[in-house]
Amino acid sequence: MITVVSTLNEILEELPSIAPQHARTSAAYALREKAVAEAVKTCRFTQTEGARETFGSFGEIELPYYRMGAVDSLDLFGLDELIIFSFYWANRLRYRRAADIGANLGLHSILMGKCGWQVRAYEPDPKHAALLKRNLALNQSRTVELVEAAVSDKSGTLEFVRVLGNTTSSHLSGAKSSAYGELEKFPVRVESIAAIMPTVDFVKMDAEGQERTILLATTAADWAKTDMMVEIGSPENAEAIFNHLSSLGVNAFAQKLGWGRVASLADMPISYKGGSLFITRHLAMNW
Repeated sequence: MITVVSTLNEILEELPSIAPQHARTSAAYALREKAVAEAVKTCRFTQTEGARETFGSFGEIELPYYRMGAVDSLDLFGLDELIIFSFYWANRLRYRRAADIGANLGLHSILMGKCGWQVRAYEPDPKHAALLKRNLALNQSRTVELVEAAVSDKSGTLEFVRVLGNTTSSHLSGAKSSAYGELEKFPVRVESIAAIMPTVDFVKMDAEGQERTILLATTAADWAKTDMMVEIGSPENAEAIFNHLSSLGVNAFAQKLGWGRVASLADMPISYKGGSLFITRHLAMNW
C-alpha cells in the first residue's frame, strides 16, 4: 500500500514526465489533485511542531502549520505548487541564482535552496517575513537571503494592504481592483525589477496583481539570461503582459496548454485557475 508521504513523493517524481498533462482541464490533473489533497491532510505538515517530512528528491523539509485567515500553510502544497516544485528540481543544474518575489512563508525559497541555488526571498509583510525567517532557520537554508521588501517598477516606499481574511492575498495598494473584508494598510520598502533581473537567472513571482506593473518594466535585455515562472491575476494583466512580451520577442509557455507556447491572447491564463506562465527567450520549456 502506498503511504501518504510516498504518494506526495511519487507525484513529485512523475510530474516532469507528464508535463503535457499539467493543464487543470486534463484527467491526469484531476486524479492527482485529489490524491495530493488527501495526502496533505494527514501528513506532518498539519503540526505546529515536528512538521518534518521527506519531500521527494528535495529530502527532508520542515514547515510548521500556520493559518493565514481563510487559507493555511497546507494550501502551499497544492498540485499547482507541486508542479512548480518539480520544475525546480528538474532544472536544478540549469539555474544558479534565483529571486522569489512574494515569498510568503518561504517554502519556494527553501526548495530552491535545496536545488543548490542562491536565493533572494522578497516578502514585504513583516508577519510573513518573521515566519519565513523562522522556516529558513528550521531548514538550515543558508543559501537563502530574506529581503523584507516588495517588488515593483521603481524602488522606494509604497502602501501595502494586508488582507486579514486571507493574508496570502495581501498586495501593494492599487494592484487589485478591490479587496474584501478587514484590511490593514502600512508603508513597505520596494525594490525595482530592473535592479533584480540582471542579478538572477530565474525568478518565481506571485505578486498578487502587481505582475503587470513589474513585467511591463522589463526590457529585452532583461530576458537575455533570465527565465520566470509567474501567476497572472486578471484578464487585463494578461492582455498587457501578452502585448509587452510579444513586442520584446520573448516567449511564454502556459500550464493551461500543457506548457505549449502561447501564440495568442486566448492562450494566456487570466487568473490562478489557469495555472502558471513560464517566460523565457528560449523556444521551448525545459522539463
